[in-house]
Amino acid sequence: MTSSPLVTVFGSLHYDIAVMGPSRPRKGETVTGTSWHPKSGGKGGNQAVSSARTGISTSMIGAVADDDFGRFLLANLERKGVDHTFVRRDATQSTGMSVAIFDGGGDYGAVIVSGSNLTLGEADVTAAHDVLSKTTLLVLQNEIPDAANVVGAKAVKLAGGRVLINAAPARVLSQGLQPLIDILVVNAIEAEMLADTPVVETLDGALTAAKILAQSYPEVVVTAGGAGVAYASRNGDETVIAAIKVEVQSTHGAGDEFIGVLAAELASGKAMIDALHKANAAAAFLVSTAEKDRV
Repeated sequence: MTSSPLVTVFGSLHYDIAVMGPSRPRKGETVTGTSWHPKSGGKGGNQAVSSARTGISTSMIGAVADDDFGRFLLANLERKGVDHTFVRRDATQSTGMSVAIFDGGGDYGAVIVSGSNLTLGEADVTAAHDVLSKTTLLVLQNEIPDAANVVGAKAVKLAGGRVLINAAPARVLSQGLQPLIDILVVNAIEAEMLADTPVVETLDGALTAAKILAQSYPEVVVTAGGAGVAYASRNGDETVIAAIKVEVQSTHGAGDEFIGVLAAELASGKAMIDALHKANAAAAFLVSTAEKDRV
């Protein structure tokens, strides 16, 4: 392992189209929006940018097409200081994209089309062997195939690094992946599916879910939206942190900001409780910033 901390994100890149409106449409309804703008997205891309913004060395492994969307995403990674050497240009698929519709309160709903993200796999891990062998903390999500997550996690664990997965969107984690995970981060919906028990989006509910999941994973973080975040470990450690109260401008990307900062702090050697406080504060700042003012 290198003495310099390195976060590597193996995950998704999406070209996002954000649409602003007074409300999100119901089935069969047309709503007149107020504005729209393109932005760089995908959980992987967002988390890599958030990590790099802290000043830690951050690399991205992913896939885009050789199209305008892909070039837009690569330019953003370059501008934000993320090493994108191992973001592959795929000739067989279009770049992943999403459309997010925001209501007047800053909440949103989105549809993603994964495109080139679904081509990620063993070949990408092999190509990125050098960076994975130096990775302090690998960040994964569920927007790429489970098999890709497995081979990426194996490579980093073999080199002595740790693996954090943001298990979103919600899906069952394979038996091949579960034993490779050091830190599981989920929201209430994802926790409910993985813990197979109803989860209330409160600090008490999040902590209950974290303790259940900690029977299967070494460390578990459950985010509870505006309530805050809960943590539990297999060793019996536990804590809850209340959300910082802010005027919400947009909740879009809050979870990714939390993950990116958490990963950077942990890779830098910070204690979990300190890393959680820093990530919690970063997410609060993001949601209090209007979409158009984010950099």
